[in-house]
Amino acid sequence: MDYLETMFSLKGRVAVVTGGAGGLPSVIAVALAKAGASVCIWGRGTGHPIAEAIAAIRDAAGAGGAAGGTGAGGGAGRIEGVTVDVGDRGATEKALAETEALLGAPDLLVNGVGGNLGKSAFVDIDEEKFVEILKLNLLAGLVTPTRVFARYWIGKKIEGDVINMTSMTSYKPLSGVWGYDAAKAGTLNLTEALAKELAPNGIRVNAIAPGFFIGNQNRSLLIDEASGDLTARGKSIISRTPYGRFGDKGELAGAALFLASRAASGFVTGVSIPVDGGYLSDNI
Repeated sequence: MDYLETMFSLKGRVAVVTGGAGGLPSVIAVALAKAGASVCIWGRGTGHPIAEAIAAIRDAAGAGGAAGGTGAGGGAGRIEGVTVDVGDRGATEKALAETEALLGAPDLLVNGVGGNLGKSAFVDIDEEKFVEILKLNLLAGLVTPTRVFARYWIGKKIEGDVINMTSMTSYKPLSGVWGYDAAKAGTLNLTEALAKELAPNGIRVNAIAPGFFIGNQNRSLLIDEASGDLTARGKSIISRTPYGRFGDKGELAGAALFLASRAASGFVTGVSIPVDGGYLSDNI
């Protein structure tokens, strides 16, 4: 256990998880806290109230609150929250300062903001919605917060770590989700580009590519609400997933801890780890 503690402990680390009230980012937040990191959940507070998310994540991690330090979970770190729109650079800079005052200097950024807004044939694309999806996933979901953190880390000579959220669409386009396809392909591209640019400053940039996990945003696309059966799209996905099932959210935790731990992955940068049940390896 001493070896595992040395390899994967995040004690003393301070992490920010943007979009942390969402389903997949919140799982990563719990994992980081359980490994000992102090975690600040960032979110706009619309749709996923921050206070409720913090309470749920503290409970799942066994972590303490603002005055409690670690909780009954043993080594779990503190969990706090900040309401912020990470698509706004000024607001992001302010949230970073607020986080530093709460928990100390953050040295780990998980870019969890993202999502899709509908599906259509290409000839029926709504250009305004396309741009909105790009702004959500590529600007708020990567560019703006990473720019703010990178400048902060370089200025303070902090060797920080970034974990982005890529997607199956970073590798293979999915039909009808044009803006999301473009944004997530860009996320993979910029993950690799930033890894190269920031490496001389000791900053690592990696990503996790979740396969298909059922959440609030995609549930109606994958499961028929009336019958509970898989939709045609859900059946198609399962038929192309060698494991023959959707992922369990907890299955993202190991990849997150590996990428967050410098002892485990300190020489790893510019990679995107698929957690997909073999979806990307499917062939005929």
